[in-house]
Amino acid sequence: MTRADYMTILSHNLRRLPKEDYDRAMEYFEEYFNEAGPAHEQDAIRDLGAPEDASRELIMNLAEKNIEEPPRTVRRGVHAVWVGILGVCAAPIALPLLLALFCVIFALFITVFAVLGSLFLAAVCVAAGGVVALAGGFILTFHAFADGITTIGMSLFTIGAGTLFVYGSFRLCRWALGKMSQSLGNITKGGRRHEKKY
Repeated sequence: MTRADYMTILSHNLRRLPKEDYDRAMEYFEEYFNEAGPAHEQDAIRDLGAPEDASRELIMNLAEKNIEEPPRTVRRGVHAVWVGILGVCAAPIALPLLLALFCVIFALFITVFAVLGSLFLAAVCVAAGGVVALAGGFILTFHAFADGITTIGMSLFTIGAGTLFVYGSFRLCRWALGKMSQSLGNITKGGRRHEKKY
């Protein structure tokens, strides 16, 4: 096997990783081969092991890393959950168990996002309702001043509550993604411990 063959197989096996992680991994392996030099290419391949094993090890390491460093943004949290799913799929556990676990994780993922999406939409609707009521309150002040001022006050309160609700749903989403990625990392770690027993 040549360096080009190794990198092609590795690239194929890592293609489902988020772009940042994929680029970083490919860069690491390219540097490894560059440091070894063309004369020691076969030694480098022997040291790295089969590309399938190297890619599986890398995915599992990324999944475990999410346990120690929870994601800081929602986007990174989604990436971490995806890496966790890939890590669970790379873990050496029985295929039926893997399939059942994947279905449960997928259902849980969809459920969590449905709930968080609903909360976020409700928050946006509350804030939008406050904006509409604010416009109505300004118009109402010309016809019934006291009613208009009351409506403006209530709409400002609604806008504030809606904005707070939007912020809270973002925080909740980030927290849920962090917990899911950590759980998937723990499952991956458990699979690795199971592998080491044999």
